[in-house]
Amino acid sequence: MARARRRSPSFRPDTRRRSERTARLSETLREVIADELAKIDDDRLSLVSITSVDVDSEMNRGIVYFDSMTGEEGDAEIVEALGEHRKRLQSEIARQVQSRRTPVLQFAPDETIRAAARIDELLRRDAERHRTGTNE
Repeated sequence: MARARRRSPSFRPDTRRRSERTARLSETLREVIADELAKIDDDRLSLVSITSVDVDSEMNRGIVYFDSMTGEEGDAEIVEALGEHRKRLQSEIARQVQSRRTPVLQFAPDETIRAAARIDELLRRDAERHRTGTNE
């Protein structure tokens, strides 16, 4: 019966280093995608900004978060347009990042920004009510 080999404590993967690498990669992908998006001649993407990219540690998948001036009403059209240009974006990532893998991109609206805007609006209304003395 074979004995299990004990790994030395130094063998453990450094999760902090991995998360720093993933964070740098995510920011690089955000910049590459934003730059390439500016070159794409598609009216549906004219008011879109890329806010962040989440990449898994194996670079299999990347979720590209965006925000736009059209708000929630324009999300479906923007996701569709980004999906149509996905291969172009991925090939540009492969060219610039020079990695063994290029993540498959998925697109989603950045709900964090929208939630912050809703909270800001509620706080503004509350401050206005206190200023005017109404308790609606």
